[in-house]
Amino acid sequence: MKSLTTVLALGLLLAPLAARAQPTSATTGQASGPCQLTETWKVGGEGGWDYVTVDTIGERIFLPRVTHTMVLDITSGRLVADIPGQVHNHGVALTPDADRGFISDGADGSVVIFETQSYAVLGRIKAEPDADGIIYDPASNKILVVSGDGGVLIPIAPNVDPVHGQADPAVPLGGKPEFLVADGKGWVYVNLVDKDEVAVVDTKTMKVVDRWPTAPGGAPVGLAMDRAHRRLFIGCRRPQKLIVMNADDGTILADFPIGAGVDATAFDAGCAYASCGDGTLAVVRETDPGKFALVQNLPTARGARTMGADAQTRRLFLPTADFAPATGQQRRPATIPGTFKVLVVNRTDI
Repeated sequence: MKSLTTVLALGLLLAPLAARAQPTSATTGQASGPCQLTETWKVGGEGGWDYVTVDTIGERIFLPRVTHTMVLDITSGRLVADIPGQVHNHGVALTPDADRGFISDGADGSVVIFETQSYAVLGRIKAEPDADGIIYDPASNKILVVSGDGGVLIPIAPNVDPVHGQADPAVPLGGKPEFLVADGKGWVYVNLVDKDEVAVVDTKTMKVVDRWPTAPGGAPVGLAMDRAHRRLFIGCRRPQKLIVMNADDGTILADFPIGAGVDATAFDAGCAYASCGDGTLAVVRETDPGKFALVQNLPTARGARTMGADAQTRRLFLPTADFAPATGQQRRPATIPGTFKVLVVNRTDI
């Protein structure tokens, strides 16, 4: 994923354009809608941040912080554990049966394996440089990690030997992947940010079986899925769009303008979300079968570009920090040390 400072710089340049592009009706106003910012957890600690992984069953949140991964209590935001030993991490995937977690480490080109109860690091498996988005796919029973620089998807068995084991052969994607999502039935969808496409991987054969354009959106990064209704929600940066796509054939069902610097999308309880680094959260709802509406643009905070969703309590968690104003020749805002925080967004309609 792109660095926080790059996203923020883009947000500062494009936020006025994004604001003009937003609908202005009462149902899409900033304050009205199904979501409300209810809490801010002051977490602190060093490092940037990336993908958020919510463990609803374990009632905890995993937050990669570049060289370490913080684990927070899902109710209070209290620090439960801090997993050390990464070079530049990106995401966390959890397995339901192996009692293991997996952290993608892009700078090291590896995946760190840890025990999910003690949080002890068990070892690491070699992957590819720029190991980035990472998920667990129940259909293949594999951890899947994508490498942006390598342009591949790498399957890893959950019970792999963490010291001497190896990943499975890499799957060429034909582009630069960002994030991925599994339908649980044997297909995995991967955003190709440099091709303006979603690649469809059959995890039975571990081959790309289709490619679907994301136009009118481009540079797709965020990706989420409504598995019950077979919808993909794709956050795009150029142009700034939330794309709704049919997950069976790639048909574009709807598109909506969003803020600058999107980095994540999520779906829960009938609503799709796009979190943007310019400090906005777009909320889209399927109002009738096949009909969608942008129902809210919720102000969050600058830098709140990633998020995780808790399906149990219907809450969203968006990490960010405070930033010092740019001075002199400085083009990008600097994070103020010790100000890392998590914004908690609640659904008010459930």
